[in-house]
Amino acid sequence: MRHPLRQFALTALLSLLPVALVQAAEPLKLGSTAAFSQPLETAVAEAKKQGLEVELIEFSDWIAPNVSLANGDIDVNYFQHIPFLENAKAEAGFDLVPYAPGVINNVGLYSKKYKSFAELPEGARVAIANDPINSGRGLQLLAKAGLITLKPGVGYKATEEDILTNPKHINIIQLEAVQLVPAYDDVDLVQGYPAYIRQSKLFDPTSALLFDGLDHPEYIIQFVIQPQKKDDPRIKQFVDIYQHSPVVRAALDQYLGTLYQAGWEQ
Repeated sequence: MRHPLRQFALTALLSLLPVALVQAAEPLKLGSTAAFSQPLETAVAEAKKQGLEVELIEFSDWIAPNVSLANGDIDVNYFQHIPFLENAKAEAGFDLVPYAPGVINNVGLYSKKYKSFAELPEGARVAIANDPINSGRGLQLLAKAGLITLKPGVGYKATEEDILTNPKHINIIQLEAVQLVPAYDDVDLVQGYPAYIRQSKLFDPTSALLFDGLDHPEYIIQFVIQPQKKDDPRIKQFVDIYQHSPVVRAALDQYLGTLYQAGWEQ
């Protein structure tokens, strides 16, 4: 005959097992966008080999990943840099924080018509992004190219009002980011994102007259979480795989070529 106390303890333990098993099997939900999905898929496959289930959820815009994360529908997202995150937090009041750095994607200035900035004519038409974050990055690129000068210290928050000099009187045209690649055929110079140029297959993403690279480390793409997730072992394990797996690094090299740097190595 079983001892009543032992029987009770065994019953209580068995009643908890299904909950524990469900928690242990809960996949890590990772949100991203198309520009980052391919290397992430490799990291997801590597995580599975290590016993970590990861569900990669691809969003079609740059707003939903933070809304989904703030609502707790996903555990972590990977698509944005610090300026984008800070702007999103200011606009929507999200309580989100960067967890770990990923890669920094080069952004460049491309021209179909000219081989150097010196060749640009007076009043050249120059297209940059129109959103508050990426337009600042475009203006910093134009300053690096010597086409304009900006007020000291404005950084990524630069606007056209911060332009001090414009020797060639370039005509700056601000477009939706998705319209920059098609604008390559119509303007003299365009701000371009190699990941989206590669997807379009319209021109060579390595052909920029100038890249920004690590001039501005604030543009390193971040893994972003809710603060209470900072000790989640699943996130720690996945980020470690992404940053240190040779297989993932090979996937990054294959997909991005020379147009990125590993932010965690800087």
